[in-house]
Amino acid sequence: MQRLQRSVFQRSSFIAATIRHKSRSSLPSRCSIHPKPTIIKQQPKTLFHNISRTFYTSRSAWESTVAFKLSDIGEGIKEVEVLEWYVNVGDTVEQFDNICEVQSDKASVTITSRYDGVITKQYYAVGDIAQVGDALVDIKVESEETATEDAAESSQEPTQDSAEPLTPEKIIPSSVESPAAVTSDKVLATPAVRHMAKSNNINLSLIQGTGKDGRVLKEDLLQHIDESTTSAVPKPPPSPKVVPLAEDKIEPIKGIRKAMFTSMTAALAIPAFGYNDEYDMTRMVELRKHLKKEVKHAIGGKLSFMPFIVKATSLALAKYPILNSQIDGQNLIYKADHNISLAVDTPDGLLVPSIKQVQNLTILEIAAELNRLQEAGLNNRLSPNDLAGGTFSLSNVGNLGGTYMRPVIFPPQVAIGALGRIQALPRFDHHDNVTKQHIMCVSWSGDHRVIEGATMARFSNELKHYLEDPGKMLLHLK
Repeated sequence: MQRLQRSVFQRSSFIAATIRHKSRSSLPSRCSIHPKPTIIKQQPKTLFHNISRTFYTSRSAWESTVAFKLSDIGEGIKEVEVLEWYVNVGDTVEQFDNICEVQSDKASVTITSRYDGVITKQYYAVGDIAQVGDALVDIKVESEETATEDAAESSQEPTQDSAEPLTPEKIIPSSVESPAAVTSDKVLATPAVRHMAKSNNINLSLIQGTGKDGRVLKEDLLQHIDESTTSAVPKPPPSPKVVPLAEDKIEPIKGIRKAMFTSMTAALAIPAFGYNDEYDMTRMVELRKHLKKEVKHAIGGKLSFMPFIVKATSLALAKYPILNSQIDGQNLIYKADHNISLAVDTPDGLLVPSIKQVQNLTILEIAAELNRLQEAGLNNRLSPNDLAGGTFSLSNVGNLGGTYMRPVIFPPQVAIGALGRIQALPRFDHHDNVTKQHIMCVSWSGDHRVIEGATMARFSNELKHYLEDPGKMLLHLK
């Protein structure tokens, strides 16, 4: 045991001595109090000594492919049909450029790009059904670092011009342009507006922009197109060719017809009742004839009977608000706004856009909004907001020549009216004389769960009171 302890003590002493020796050898000697300084050679300054070195990489290392997905476009829409592609594989796109147009069961929507890059793949063909959240296209985008690096390279590249200092005479503001240099490419506008102008062969420099700094807005372009269309002589549309089917054809129910299929199936559960009446529109015919030219000059569109009927309907709904209600389970919601929906027959099916807050609109404002909705419906340009929020519906079947019909209620609304065509018919007046009167047949449908037949009859009489004597509407207009 004592031998083992001596061995451990000797080995510890040897290690300590070794450490002390190495420590002394690493210290400077006593004679080297002033060590020889280390001389650092400096590189001579050149003309470009302030230019930082740039790290160059291949561009492909900084490029990435992004799957551009179909985002949620609201209103509970889960799937859409691809109507048209505005880009193909290999095309270069910028932010806000149009990618494609899709059709939901409510409206058509134009999808725009959120990236700058090149289209590398399309996932759907025209007519395919795309689900919300699925990829529409793949876009090869350039990373922000690469764009910054390219800008740095162009600004730091040593050229003979960069070595020369800039004098005030050589600094030229980029915003100053000669009038002759202003072209369509120099006008301030978004890519979407440029694409629309290019599609219609319109030079943006010919349009006076109303946006900030003279930016041409979409409304400016649409107004220019409308003015050009109005000034042009309209050509009669060619007669469509009717091609008979050689064999049976099967196609899935989709788009607008699918929405109509769903809503009309739900309408079968409503215990609806009907009510019909005749309105004498003679005075309304004379009033419209008197105001047609003035309205056309004010809004640039035609004046039909519908703006008067829509406004009179709003006045009648104010007296009988239960017809402007909606069923929510076991509750009845009385809607504050009179959002009157109007059935529009389009090539793709029946659409029901609504004029919002009719109670706050004038007849002239209703006429302008009605013309806009009709034009948008025929061109398949109704937005989801146009089709949402309806509280009461009217169907103008008289445009097609009908008189009476049985309209179907659009859930969750509780009433709907159908307007027949106005026709000159003989009728007895108050003095039992046969006179010529302009008669409009009106058909009503009501949800019998919440509306009684007497309430519908009183509402119809109130509306009839306003339309047969339009002057009385002035007493209630705001």
